[in-house]
Amino acid sequence: MKQKLSITDHSRDIAGLKYIYPVISRRAGGLSIGINVNINNACNWRCVYCQVPGLIRGAAPDIDLQLLERELRFFLKQVLGGHFFDQFNVPEELQVIKDIAISGNGEPTSLKQFDKVIELIGEVASEMGVFPESHFVLITNGSLINQPNVQAGIKALNHYQGKVWFKLDSATEHGRKLINDTNQSIEKTLNNLKVSVNLCETIIQTCILDYLDKEDAQAERKAYIELLMNIKKQKLLLKKVMLYTLARPSFQPEADKIKKINAEELKQFAGQIRDLGYFEVSVSL
Repeated sequence: MKQKLSITDHSRDIAGLKYIYPVISRRAGGLSIGINVNINNACNWRCVYCQVPGLIRGAAPDIDLQLLERELRFFLKQVLGGHFFDQFNVPEELQVIKDIAISGNGEPTSLKQFDKVIELIGEVASEMGVFPESHFVLITNGSLINQPNVQAGIKALNHYQGKVWFKLDSATEHGRKLINDTNQSIEKTLNNLKVSVNLCETIIQTCILDYLDKEDAQAERKAYIELLMNIKKQKLLLKKVMLYTLARPSFQPEADKIKKINAEELKQFAGQIRDLGYFEVSVSL
């Protein structure tokens, strides 16, 4: 029986490669080619919904750039030649590369060679005709955007018409500690968000969970709307918000305490954001 990709299986080793993994992405709407630079399962945050087993605190290890290039060229040839789609029984309507996404098993911008990885992927994908038809995406918690090598990488991402998907799960310090296990202040997050917006097209991505009690949940939504109103007031060129909820099980200790949010509740919150008259909102259930 052929293997089959689905939105509930984002296995990093399904293609048998070290840095490259394919997924069917809800938010991208088709085949996403993932780049996993955090092969040590290390991240500077610890989100309660994280699906990485054996997650540890830390940074990405040094990457073998030559191996990454060989794997990327090999995999793109398999996809462009149709062999990959046949091997993994991908439906015909999904047989297109929606994006190449730097994500993986931790915070990718913690990689020392982050800017070099962006340049390498951009050059190879452009040479092989994948860019600019397909998107180039960085999925990040945004906590390290103040670092020069990260900013250099995001500038390179912009050169290839890429986008930053900036994690913002909470607009309160209580919520960020509870959901993301980070002490980074909202002020620093907002400053990093501004830097990102000025360097490259940026989209906010927010995971909404059934995890907080009713009073805390209401306070979180209120603070989130107020933060977006502040973004609107400052006229930041940040016009899209992606809301999503759980699709795969968490591997964190809180796994049995978190649940997928009710669809109607998520859609109602999306409506509140649209009512601000500034943001496009997408919802992934």
